[in-house]
Amino acid sequence: MGQGASTGQGYSPAGSTHLRNPSLALHHHRYTVNDLNLNSQITEDVFVNQQHEYISEIPDECLALIFQSLSSGDRKQCSLVCRRWLVVEGQSRHRMALNATSEVNVHLPAIFTRFDSITKLALRCDRKSVSINDDALTLISMRCQNLTRLKLRGCREISDQGMYALAQNCKSLRKFSCGSCLFGAKGMNALLNNCSSLEELSVKRLRGINDGFAAEPIGPGAAASSLKSITLKELYSGQCFGPLIIGSKNLKTLKILRCLGDWDRLLETVAGRKNCLTEIHLERLQVSDIGLMAISKCPDLEILHLVKAPDCSNEGICAVAENCKLLRKLHIDGWRTNRIGDEGLIAIAKNSVNLVELVLIGVNPSSVSLMAIATNCQKLERLALCGSETIGDPEISCIAAKCMALKKLCIKGCRVTDSGIEAFASGCPNLVKIKVKKCRGVTGEVADWLRARRVSLAVNLDADEIEPEAMDVSASDEGPQDDGVEFPPIVSGTVISRGGNVSAADATAPSTSNGGRSSNKSIFSLFAGKTFVACAFRRLSNGNGSSNDSL
Repeated sequence: MGQGASTGQGYSPAGSTHLRNPSLALHHHRYTVNDLNLNSQITEDVFVNQQHEYISEIPDECLALIFQSLSSGDRKQCSLVCRRWLVVEGQSRHRMALNATSEVNVHLPAIFTRFDSITKLALRCDRKSVSINDDALTLISMRCQNLTRLKLRGCREISDQGMYALAQNCKSLRKFSCGSCLFGAKGMNALLNNCSSLEELSVKRLRGINDGFAAEPIGPGAAASSLKSITLKELYSGQCFGPLIIGSKNLKTLKILRCLGDWDRLLETVAGRKNCLTEIHLERLQVSDIGLMAISKCPDLEILHLVKAPDCSNEGICAVAENCKLLRKLHIDGWRTNRIGDEGLIAIAKNSVNLVELVLIGVNPSSVSLMAIATNCQKLERLALCGSETIGDPEISCIAAKCMALKKLCIKGCRVTDSGIEAFASGCPNLVKIKVKKCRGVTGEVADWLRARRVSLAVNLDADEIEPEAMDVSASDEGPQDDGVEFPPIVSGTVISRGGNVSAADATAPSTSNGGRSSNKSIFSLFAGKTFVACAFRRLSNGNGSSNDSL
């Protein structure tokens, strides 16, 4: 904050070296005795030489901290007070989001002259506009050599050449995310070869990579030793990232969402070596029990999301349950194929004693498996049951009686009535929030009754909301989000409008089966749905703040 503008010696008028311009300083009103209407004998001589410009004595560091606590509009207004405030405000701004259309190119030198301390940058361009090009990205990378996070969205004019310049100039990059861009494998390899501190990589719809087996391999590169998270989403040739995934020895999180190809072999290769994987998300992939058995060889696995993988069955779930003893969070979207049911869930209940979060969508468990989970998983705090044809009042009553640690519960599209909900008047003593949605047998009266019985319990009921297609729900937390690697909310970030004017604005920079489906059908179904509903817990947790354990 305020680099080069203060000695960092704290509050010391004599030692301060920050920029000053007396002609632009704030002028305070000089009050007199008559102004204050005081009956006093004090003469105006007391006020002689008392007019002093105290604001100029605030160190740059303190001023920057004040700016960071202000809203975006207030920061903008403060930057207009004087030249010193303009400089300090610009130097203390570390996050920025730009509307990266071609019109902003001419303004880039001025923007990054003022904001020369940017470390987190988001460049977004809509589909109907022409984005910034290689020259613009090169200029940005030269002005922002301390960048640690970069997000590119819809920057279709950026090619491998621009990515090479970025990689050469921003070697401190730790998080990189791109979506709907057109650069290819050469640009991605340049980034991996030069950014040896890269920890998180997210790639979505990268059309510059050739289709089929002719695609140039990506990775591992110098970043392989530092990478901890890889997210691949909606890629035709996602398997060209295989060398990178295999070569990343310290990889902890792997998310592969809606990518074409058979992923069993890659998962076998990854799990066949010593690995540090703790979190795996697989959504709408051609993956079978072979891949799940490979995943079961990851001894540190804590989080598994298995969403709409119709070739997976109880056999693979059992293997994961028996070998991954540290499993804490499990999301299963069985896509109503009835291949994952009681057998797999009972194995989870017997082996996953540390389970704190369970989401079952399109799975039809019986009271036997739910009883086993409620009895054995004593640490279970969050439970979602969605789109099940076998869950009714007896199963819900069992949960109410057995799940003592349960804090949040979501029931959606199940055959539950008021009688089942009434069980929570005395059951689940730690329950803080219950959400019931699209359950025809549940009325508003029972919600009011339950609120009256348990005042501290938040009851969310959508009794009248019924969907024609009951539960096309994705358990992936990547659904509505643009990417797995997201910037935190940009507080008082700078957004450049399409016309190139600079304005301050808040921006948000960045989870039982009837077997008979064939593999080909599984492949073609990967991109069938355009609308994905986020996991029920995403909204469920909104009313109770955010935490690392909440969805």
